[in-house]
Amino acid sequence: MERRPTFSGLFSCLLACLLGGLLACSHTSSAVGATVLPKYNISVNEVSVSGLSSGAYMAAQMHFAYSTTIRKGAGIVAGGPVYCSQGNVLIATGPCMADSGSRNLPYLSAVISIWSSNGYIDPLSNLASSRVYLFSGTLDSTVKQAVMNDLRSMYGNYLPAASIRYKNNLAAEHTMPTDFFGNSCSVNGPPYVSNCNFDTAGDILNWLYGPLAPRNVSTLGGSFINFDQSVFWGNFNPTAHGMASTGYAYVPAACAAGQACRLHVAFHGCKQSVAMVGTAFYQNAGYNRWADTNKIVVLYPQAGTTAANPNGCWDWWGYDDLNFPAKSGGQMVAIKTMIDRITSGNGAAPFSCSHWYDSNFWHVYYGRAYLGAGGQVYAVNSNQYLGVYSVVAFTDVRRTSPGYYAYGSCP
Repeated sequence: MERRPTFSGLFSCLLACLLGGLLACSHTSSAVGATVLPKYNISVNEVSVSGLSSGAYMAAQMHFAYSTTIRKGAGIVAGGPVYCSQGNVLIATGPCMADSGSRNLPYLSAVISIWSSNGYIDPLSNLASSRVYLFSGTLDSTVKQAVMNDLRSMYGNYLPAASIRYKNNLAAEHTMPTDFFGNSCSVNGPPYVSNCNFDTAGDILNWLYGPLAPRNVSTLGGSFINFDQSVFWGNFNPTAHGMASTGYAYVPAACAAGQACRLHVAFHGCKQSVAMVGTAFYQNAGYNRWADTNKIVVLYPQAGTTAANPNGCWDWWGYDDLNFPAKSGGQMVAIKTMIDRITSGNGAAPFSCSHWYDSNFWHVYYGRAYLGAGGQVYAVNSNQYLGVYSVVAFTDVRRTSPGYYAYGSCP
């Protein structure tokens, strides 16, 4: 299936800087002194994700693309429908945020169904056994409630109504609401964490995992680790792909000691990386207090900046990769490999790639790609569209893991 062309990096950069809001400038941190992300005693059955703003879009993308892995579900705070941007920054900053124009939900759902059928994402049928938590503040001036309403409708196609919780009656701006830290709830500004007398992180985790033990409201008993994200790009520089050199995780003492635990991946929003707001999100969004008493490792990957993404957002409109919402998307693969590294059931190797610059004819001949209907060529396993069957046109196809080929997802 052909995808709409994205805008140039320079145009995306200038437009994002002008529009601000969900998009905000950041810079990356150094991997010097960072540790290797450890494995813990965590089953793949206990994995969930959540995120705010661009992190909300990323969390939903991950949930749909990797529903075989993210089995517990997703928490979405101020996000919108999967593939809402259609790879177009103007759609991303228009209908997908400000509710100006149509998001064309039937089209998005049709595209996602095609992706599910051809393996570009995991089967949509997996979603039925997970749970979803949605949050939208009534004062949110960046991602309007109508956008979140469409995500609610999208999830309603695949999950029972009883598995979806939608909190949309709190007078909160574009922020991560807590009951102990941050700005006034009506403030739309750094660090985008606000004391709204409401524990969003706790609501998310209790919904996804079921009733939890009371949280720790005093000194945490676990520890924070700063880990190297570059290994998940095959030791290439992740800062070239909108990710910082290092990420963070909170590890309860019981998990560090080898006890059976769970994994929750929390994606910050734009303007929320450690480079921009320090520890505000990964230490004070509210997740760690619940994680400490319920044996949950919380992974906080870190986005960074590029010329096409000067704001440190997660890739939900294609600034780094045309395949941004798919299992083969660069950032998606990196985060999935982090999950594989942490969980006890799968010690996957770091993200890596090898290159073949060849025509689509020879990619098919050597088994790196296959010929679809109408003369279209797709990469093996990733099912990425590579163009028409031709002896002349040259395509860069990359092996990202044994038997798995992709286009444009690593240097």
